[in-house]
Amino acid sequence: MKQQEQNEQEFAFIKEKIKDKPINKRRLLAQAGYNILCAVIFGAIACVVFVWLRPYLEEWLYPKEESTISIPRDDVPQEEEEEMEEEEEKEPPKEPESQTVVVQEKLEIEDYQELQNQLYDIGKQANKSVVTVTGVTSGMDWFDTPYENENRAAGIVVGDSGQELLILTEKKVIADAQEISITFIDGTVVSASLKKYDGNTGIAIISVPLEEISEETMNQVAVASLGNSYVVKQGTAVLAIGSPLGANYSILCGTITSSNNEVSTIDRNYTIFTTDIVGSENGSGVLINLSGEIVGLVLQDYSSHSDRNTITALSVSELKQVIEDLFNGRDVPYVGLRLSTVTDEIAKEYNIPKGVYIKSVELDSPAMAAGLQEADVIITVNGEEVKTVEQYNQKIYALNPEDAVLITVKRQNGEEYVDLECIVTVGVLK
Repeated sequence: MKQQEQNEQEFAFIKEKIKDKPINKRRLLAQAGYNILCAVIFGAIACVVFVWLRPYLEEWLYPKEESTISIPRDDVPQEEEEEMEEEEEKEPPKEPESQTVVVQEKLEIEDYQELQNQLYDIGKQANKSVVTVTGVTSGMDWFDTPYENENRAAGIVVGDSGQELLILTEKKVIADAQEISITFIDGTVVSASLKKYDGNTGIAIISVPLEEISEETMNQVAVASLGNSYVVKQGTAVLAIGSPLGANYSILCGTITSSNNEVSTIDRNYTIFTTDIVGSENGSGVLINLSGEIVGLVLQDYSSHSDRNTITALSVSELKQVIEDLFNGRDVPYVGLRLSTVTDEIAKEYNIPKGVYIKSVELDSPAMAAGLQEADVIITVNGEEVKTVEQYNQKIYALNPEDAVLITVKRQNGEEYVDLECIVTVGVLK
């Protein structure tokens, strides 16, 4: 009996009822609030980190392909075509099978006005590609008074890369500018940035992101076409648009008065067009043909003092390589020479070797550092023969800044010419 009681006492705890611990609601709420707060903080930090890293991740995972713009080149008219025309002129004219009656109509004043209206319609359509470029510079004068200057000139929309609108203008307008803005034909003003410029000709390309331009404005903007200026001759009818008189969106009509003159610039010679169109000495813009295509860039800095009252332009076909390089952000190679082709007549008359004659060497240029001198005659570039300035240009423009190029020249030594080799490190003209 005692043994039974003892066993019941030993296992009495088995019969005890175990009660659940009472729930502390306040502590539970505090724990839940803490968890929620941690989740909010973690989410906020994750959101900030994601937003910060997103551009880098997108660039890493989906790299943007750099779009390049290519401008088709124009073929220089061949002398063979002229010879064929001369042969055709020599052939006796064939008698017409049937007589054609030609009736001449007298032109009235209304006809002349209609012709003018048609010309101005071409100009109005081309004006869709014209913009106003404004460069803002600021500083302090001698009396510590802040000032702000605005330079304005015409710009021409000449390219659309799909990401940005590319505008052609003159570098002097935006020289040292802290801010650059573009005013479109509908009056919309957007900020722009300098993409590249050519220190030789002074032309510059400005870019405007397409996302900064509204759809309404883009519907009123047109990209200008670059035409073939090799076919421009004396007497060709042209229009000057842009700011030829200092006021934007002007339209002036006239003709080419000369098309066979050249202007010598650094490392390159360009054909220069003169016109009978009266313009401003500070005029800017372009010349267009009757198809609305650009055939010349109005750069009054290259006009002679006697022609400052008329529009002067550089042949656009010869500038297409430069414009394409600026489009794609490539620096134009610079050596620092002013050149002239030694023709057969010049070689015989002055007893000079055939090649490319160096008229002058720019101070502190790569050419001067390499030892090239005035009156040297270039005969080879990297071992390849050059006989004209055009051939020299092709060799140099195929190079990039910092490239080394071997130029062989003939230098006069007494009564004879000796061959010299100079290694030139190509630079960039600022």
